[in-house]
Amino acid sequence: MKHLAWPAAALLVAAAAVLSLAVGTRAVPPSAVLDALLHGGSSPDALVVRSLRLPRTEIGLTAGAALGLAGAALQAVTRNPLADPGILGLSQGAAAGVVLAVSLGLADGFSGYVRYAFVGAVAAACLVYAIAARGRGGASPVKLALAGTALSAMTAGATNVVLTSSSATLDQFRFWQVGALSGREADTVVRMLPFLAVGAALVLACARGLDALALGDETARALGHRVHTVRVCAALGATLLTASAVAAAGPIAFVGLAVPHLARRVTRGAAHRLVLPLSALLGAALLLLADVAGRVVRAPAEVPAGVMTALVGVPVLVVLVRRKGAAT
Repeated sequence: MKHLAWPAAALLVAAAAVLSLAVGTRAVPPSAVLDALLHGGSSPDALVVRSLRLPRTEIGLTAGAALGLAGAALQAVTRNPLADPGILGLSQGAAAGVVLAVSLGLADGFSGYVRYAFVGAVAAACLVYAIAARGRGGASPVKLALAGTALSAMTAGATNVVLTSSSATLDQFRFWQVGALSGREADTVVRMLPFLAVGAALVLACARGLDALALGDETARALGHRVHTVRVCAALGATLLTASAVAAAGPIAFVGLAVPHLARRVTRGAAHRLVLPLSALLGAALLLLADVAGRVVRAPAEVPAGVMTALVGVPVLVVLVRRKGAAT
């Protein structure tokens, strides 16, 4: 099963990308999609594929991969199977940073969005840890999840206050706030790549350290790993991945929660050097498929990808909570 995971995931990503390019209000045959990508052309199908759907597909691939990788890293760092960028408050913190910066005229364009999204995500992470660390037991996995969920709700409310009190900001971010892949600038992915590369490099460099953390802090130290350094580097990488994904596509929920569990199930609990990149592939496929489903479910209208991932992710969260309760 482990040996088949990589080719199966790659095929799933390729199939999701083809569907993303072909499915929509105007259906485009796969042969026409391939012709538009390889030979260009000025036919209506070619223009739809290259001008509208290709940038959307590229954003779905990169943002989904970033969220899947970030979720796997955060679950390992916190040793909490319910951890993800949304539940720990990073996504809403990043979104709040972008919305506040735009409403104050401090950010314009993707580079500015990423900067303030990163500040918001870091601030949210620090607040969640500070709240969870108080009291007995320190920052336990359950306390981190509860603190993150509470902070996410509060931050989402504050973001809505800013949006509803500024009509210009609301018009600009109405669809971005719920998470969507459409309406983005064509060079968004190019601007995302440096941030994604740094974040992914930090997370992947900590793969062996994350394996050791799963055995407990004392065991990890006995094996020669610097526990604090591993946690900080992996969390920093996950925060940067989340910030870039949120800046590009908005606060998309549950991709970082569901995908790592699927990756570990497929690989039967393999080492993080396998689970992390597989989570990136599966995250890209899941977000693209959610976006495609959103185009079909209420055609010719569209449901944003962030809404579709939430509809899928809520049942997954319920199942995980029930299994965790049964295991205790």
